[in-house]
Amino acid sequence: MHASSTVELGREHAGRRNARILALCQALYTSSVSIDLTLTGLVGYTLADDKALATLPFSLITVAAALTTIFASFLMARIGRRAGFALGAAVGAAGGAISVHAIFIHSFWLFCCGTATVGVFQAFAQYYRLAAADAVETHAKSRAISTVLTGGVVAAVLGPALAAWSRDWLAPVTFAGSYALVTLLGLASMALVLAGYRNAGPAAAANASAGAPAKASASEPGARPLLQIIRQPIFMAALANNAIGYMVMMFVMTATPIAAVACGHTIGDGARIIEWHLVGMYAPSFFTARLIARFGVLRIVGAGIVLSAACGAIALSSTDLPHFYAALACLGVGWNFMFVGGTTLLAQSYRPSERAKTQATSEFTTFACTALASLTAGQLLARFGWSAVSASILPALAVAAGVTLVYAWSRARASTLAAAGMS
Repeated sequence: MHASSTVELGREHAGRRNARILALCQALYTSSVSIDLTLTGLVGYTLADDKALATLPFSLITVAAALTTIFASFLMARIGRRAGFALGAAVGAAGGAISVHAIFIHSFWLFCCGTATVGVFQAFAQYYRLAAADAVETHAKSRAISTVLTGGVVAAVLGPALAAWSRDWLAPVTFAGSYALVTLLGLASMALVLAGYRNAGPAAAANASAGAPAKASASEPGARPLLQIIRQPIFMAALANNAIGYMVMMFVMTATPIAAVACGHTIGDGARIIEWHLVGMYAPSFFTARLIARFGVLRIVGAGIVLSAACGAIALSSTDLPHFYAALACLGVGWNFMFVGGTTLLAQSYRPSERAKTQATSEFTTFACTALASLTAGQLLARFGWSAVSASILPALAVAAGVTLVYAWSRARASTLAAAGMS
């Protein structure tokens, strides 16, 4: 019994250590993405002959992430997450270098290649939170997920400042220095993973100190068919909150800076709205896990859905600056509650041997929806205006609420049947 307790404590310690390392990696990754979010539209506008294509380089980050996420999951199942995270960061560094070269030679399409390559980094980085959750017991999963996401708080504030600070590093070529910083952030993330992260999981515990990859295959005994996993109410609720929460957030966030300027506000106002929106996305991670422990995951994702819907209602009521700030703040906090809660449910929906295919399915669906939202937000805004963007998120959130209620009902029914069987 004593030996078992010692192993359990050692596993818990290792899981917390990995979560802290991944939080730092999240900070580096979010900083690099914040630079892209702040500058890529402007650089695209400068480089593109057809100005209608100005937002394409940023959209390609999400598109590339969607196309890569399945490959990333199965690759890490084979080579281990430590090697996979290091590879993703290295590819992100290469993307920054390609972007620098594209700006120097004034090539729009090469710049698109650079930003798409950063999207590959995003595909790998989105597994940070799942890696942290997989390394701990069920009761600690939401805390591990929140720990990782807290890494985005500092980056959300510093990212735009870093973009402005570094844009003249390689003067007289404006903005090239900022993408050189993306390269440095990617290299720093790779070094941090290799130095501090250790693979963890049911099959990797004995070899964690050596960095041996975990072995997880769908062919192991006990692995269920993917369709059976997907049809579980818990998986459907997880996917609805992850995918719809992310899609709604990206849809509104992509349109907001353009809408703010169109409504008579300055470019600086638009940048500050996004900056505080990013704080709203990540700052709740300091207490989301405690809220889940106290009130339950379903109440927290429900609150996230309500807050995201409040974003649409506030945006519809007025286009003055305080309403923009309030709407995007609600959207950020709502995303956090939906995403942390949805990820907590996802981490409980599969067995260790089903991890790679289940996570790949969830992440691909999430990024596919997000890419679609990013690509269509500008078109909807240009054709129908900010009110149409704000109103269009409400039906999607209603779907997320409905799927979550179905899971809540199925869980209550299972508890009732279990209690009846025991009596």
